[in-house]
Formats: sequence, C-alpha cells, structure tokens
Amino acid sequence: MYPQAYRYSKDHEWVRDEEDTVVVGITDFAQSELGDVVYVELPEVGTAFDADDEVGTIESVKAVAEVYTPIEGEIVEVNEALEGDPEIVNSDPHGEGWLFRLRPSSPGLADQLMTAEAYEAFIQHED
Repeated sequence: MYPQAYRYSKDHEWVRDEEDTVVVGITDFAQSELGDVVYVELPEVGTAFDADDEVGTIESVKAVAEVYTPIEGEIVEVNEALEGDPEIVNSDPHGEGWLFRLRPSSPGLADQLMTAEAYEAFIQHED
C-alpha cells in the first residue's frame, strides 16, 4: 500500500527522492484520519526549514493538522494545484496530492526516515 521507494516520518509525511530535491506529502493513513480535505496552507518557496519544523496546515471537515518538514532544507516548489483542488490530497496522497519540493541541506537525509515496512509497523501501533 505504501510506495517502497519512499521514506516516512512519524508525523505521517512521505519523502520521495528526485535528483537534487525531494518531494514531500502526507501518507494515506494521515489523509484517512483527517477526512475530507477542504484547505491546504503551504510554505513559501525560498524558505529554509530545520527537520520537524511546522511548514503549513491541512484543514479538513474534522480537524486542522500541522504539516512538518521531515528533513532540513529549502522549499523550492509547492503544489499549486492544491489551492483550487485540495481534495487531491484525499484521492491521490502518494502522487498528485504531493505538498512541496525541498532541496535538502545535505544528501542522504531522507535515508534516516522509516522504510515503508517500518512505517506500516508504526501505524499499526497508532490505531
């Protein structure tokens, strides 16, 4: 269910390596816990963050959840499609529902996050 090539955080974000950047989104588990997403607040391009910094929020009909950056780096792009169509986060959380692209402050930072297997074991304890 969770893409094997991605890495995962305890805050339910996923990270996908793409050359010199990583793509970040929330997991299927996170979007299902939130329910229907109605608004996504994303970080500003050019802003640098430390690992685990709050970078935005996702609002649903049930709750507001903070979005954290799982690794240190600079925001280089945000998913502008979410501005007019935030429910993409629900329908395709591991694909078109990505949140932002980040240029890591050093290579290999994503390798410190959980594998898909470790994340699946982690969420079994969350239920």
